[in-house]
Amino acid sequence: MLGEKHDLIHELPEYKDRIHELKLESNHFAKLFAKYHEIDHEIKRIEEGIETPADEYVETLKKDRLHLKDELLNIIKTA
Repeated sequence: MLGEKHDLIHELPEYKDRIHELKLESNHFAKLFAKYHEIDHEIKRIEEGIETPADEYVETLKKDRLHLKDELLNIIKTA
């Protein structure tokens, strides 16, 4: 949905402190976190009309963002 925030802190506010800790403690988590936000930023630019790629590309980005969110949440819950 246009204008909806998907950054990880808005998506998982109850894990805000743990996310911060993991970004400092785990290079793997930090890389996944950065990739998630890179994809989220690109999706925002598309939704704002700044970029206009093919629909298939946008769907792939959204699936990648969801996969990364699931992976990050799994790390948060098991770390």
